[in-house]
Amino acid sequence: MQNFWEFSVWGGISLIGTLLISLLAANIVKRKVPFLRNSLIPTAVLGGLMLLIVSIVYEAITGKLFFNTTYFGGNGAAELEVITYHALALGFIATAFKPSKGNHGLKRNGEIFDTGVTTVSTYLLQAVLGMGITVIAALIVEDFFPASGLLLPFGYGQGTGQALNYGSIYETEHGFVGGRSFGLTIAAFGFLSASLGGVLHLNILKRRGAVIVHEDSAAAMSTEEVQASDEPPMNGSVDKLSMQFAFVFGAYMLAHGLLLVLGSLLPGFRSVLFGFNFLIGVLIATVLRVGCSMLRRRGIMHRQYVNGFLMDRISGFCFDIMVVAGIAAIRIEVLGGYWPILLILGVAGAFSTYFYNRFVARKLFPEYTEEQFLMMYGMLTGTASTGIILLRELDPDYKTPAADNLVYQNFPAIAFGFPLMLLATLAPVEPYLTLAILAAFFLVMNLILFRRQIFRRRRKVQK
Repeated sequence: MQNFWEFSVWGGISLIGTLLISLLAANIVKRKVPFLRNSLIPTAVLGGLMLLIVSIVYEAITGKLFFNTTYFGGNGAAELEVITYHALALGFIATAFKPSKGNHGLKRNGEIFDTGVTTVSTYLLQAVLGMGITVIAALIVEDFFPASGLLLPFGYGQGTGQALNYGSIYETEHGFVGGRSFGLTIAAFGFLSASLGGVLHLNILKRRGAVIVHEDSAAAMSTEEVQASDEPPMNGSVDKLSMQFAFVFGAYMLAHGLLLVLGSLLPGFRSVLFGFNFLIGVLIATVLRVGCSMLRRRGIMHRQYVNGFLMDRISGFCFDIMVVAGIAAIRIEVLGGYWPILLILGVAGAFSTYFYNRFVARKLFPEYTEEQFLMMYGMLTGTASTGIILLRELDPDYKTPAADNLVYQNFPAIAFGFPLMLLATLAPVEPYLTLAILAAFFLVMNLILFRRQIFRRRRKVQK
């Protein structure tokens, strides 16, 4: 019989409550401290860093892990990783359920495709640099894990959840001690790179008078943006938010079932397959969304049950929790002598992402270069929400197509980026071969990305 006064009953609630309270505290601190208010650092990152500092101080005083105290049920540190893992998938599933805005023209489809290819090319650039640095480090540092550099694109390009996923795989299956914290630390460096690099770039533009940096506005949303006319009412017999959660968790349960089947068929790849939980969830959510659209066109389903506004709120909540939990889960003590290599990876990731995306934005997006660059740089060092934060400083009303590019680029990015996830499993076994394949893949993606410029030049030469 369970006693409701025991900490085992309250531990999970206490953990979630602490994460959410840290968000509130970080929001207050950010608004009251001028430096932080102007830094563009995401509130979730600040909340995670605050919890990380508390846990470091607590461990230094008591010698015990803060999140493994009885108050958090005795296993809170592991639960933080579980929260990060699931929040990543749930956030992406909610995003995938958002109703499509319809077809784009040929030019816009080309820009969306180029944005997706740029995303994958940046992953590959980060992967080549990261692997190059850690392969060299493994020749100098005894017993260093040479494939650890591949966590750079997962931490910078894909964020906290994927950095944790692959850090866990490397730690549990390949003996990379501290792999989880290594990946999470890289992800934290990515958020700092996004914030500091974005602020620096905006200040440069402002001093040059090249753009007008807008103040943050709190414009009211129209009723149509919150609820379309063909949707069930907010105050129906079933709460509308409950309905959205049912869609999201239903898709995730189907994803889990599919992963169980695939894991039983391919037991040697079970850990890798479950690292793709977010991808399987997105595919199932997309199939369900398309299926609902077909039912509506045939008159079988008469209402639009998925609400884009509420799905945005669910994905935002999940990503905030993911970031806070991921940073709070970092174990500083297990990183040991990795800090010099981590710092080198962090700096290399920031500079390469900045200059490569700057070059691409100038060449391929001349009509809205600055907006596209800031969106891409923020997304490829932090998360999609970081990219939106930077974009809003220049384009608060989303008058340029940059925001749409961020949303719709996911499908070409997933299609081209899937091989990178497979190469991540090869890297611990064949680091040199993996590095060579990554470099070749990067060249191919750039041929695709700059196809117009390359072939136009060739035609001119032939004439």
